[in-house]
Amino acid sequence: MRFVRAKGIVRASDLTALGIPRSYLTRLVDHGQLQRISRGLYAATESNPTANRTLAEACKRVPAGVICLLSALRFHDLTTQLPSQVWMAIDFKARHPREHVLPIRITRFSGRALTEGIETHQIEGVPVKVYCPAKTIADCFKYRNKIGLDVAMEALRDGLQKRKCTVDDLWHYARVCRVTNVLRPYLEATVWSG
Repeated sequence: MRFVRAKGIVRASDLTALGIPRSYLTRLVDHGQLQRISRGLYAATESNPTANRTLAEACKRVPAGVICLLSALRFHDLTTQLPSQVWMAIDFKARHPREHVLPIRITRFSGRALTEGIETHQIEGVPVKVYCPAKTIADCFKYRNKIGLDVAMEALRDGLQKRKCTVDDLWHYARVCRVTNVLRPYLEATVWSG
């Protein structure tokens, strides 16, 4: 129980790696000390779920993934959209995770577009990797056909108005994501209008 309280959310495999039999999980759930969040994920019953619990669950399910696009926008409060799936970026060559319980939308990134701009936040004791606001906005323009140009423009406007990022940060990540020509007119219009 000390391990579960320290980690927040644990996988059954986390306990197996410590030499603790999985049957202990069943006993603790039966005695009301643990709650089964979803298949293979457990938390202490006294833990209070936050609004971002699904992000923590997704990072436990896909440890190499990074929260991106709509989910990262929602985390940074840069959109009015409520994504029905957790958007995660994984390496272009990585195996696609099998997930049947938690709705996860996988996007493939590679090179610097995958590795730059990652922030780590603690959500319910789980380290969650999320792209920074400027990187997320650049990604939105890169994937504008998937999420919608209006969402990308709203994120750009909110990111600058709420001072979550600077023009220099946006331009840096636009170069990393190779969307400088796409972002330039929207960035100039936003800066000149506001």
